[in-house]
Amino acid sequence: MKMTLTAFRVSVVLMLICGLIYPLVTTGIAQTIFPKQADGSLIQSNGTVIGSELLAQNVESPKLFHPRSSAAKYDPTASAGSNQAVASEDYVNGIADQIDALKKDNPNIKDIPADLVTSSGSGFDPDLTPEAAKAQISRISRETGMSEQKLNQLVDSHTKNRQLGIFGEPRVNVTELNIELMKQVKL
Repeated sequence: MKMTLTAFRVSVVLMLICGLIYPLVTTGIAQTIFPKQADGSLIQSNGTVIGSELLAQNVESPKLFHPRSSAAKYDPTASAGSNQAVASEDYVNGIADQIDALKKDNPNIKDIPADLVTSSGSGFDPDLTPEAAKAQISRISRETGMSEQKLNQLVDSHTKNRQLGIFGEPRVNVTELNIELMKQVKL
């Protein structure tokens, strides 16, 4: 009986420490030091939350920049890659279909950046390479009437460099880029 009572007390103490105190302390520190990130890196437009900097959103309008395709269909509860081997016939056919669709929507495209025809590992990559964003400029210019020069400047102004100068690659957050584009074109 004494051992059972001791085990119960230890369980209650550990439950309070690990299940209540630790989460409250770490959440409090995160909210103090990194409040935007702790709240999900949310993007707001006109006071309304429209997404997160960390999650891609499906964009179908030809007037906007399109993100990478998502094997999870942009469902934030179903993070997934395709799990297809690059040598499989299904994968090769899927890439060919993506290239055909991309060329149909962007007939002036010459070099096709890989991130426009491949899915991200999680299915939620919110960023494109600057080259992938610029590959869509002729379509967007045609659809919106905005000059290609202005669209190039818009992509350049939203390009984020490597973190600390060494980590990652230059990238453009598609949601933030589209918000700015919608403001300038009044979409």
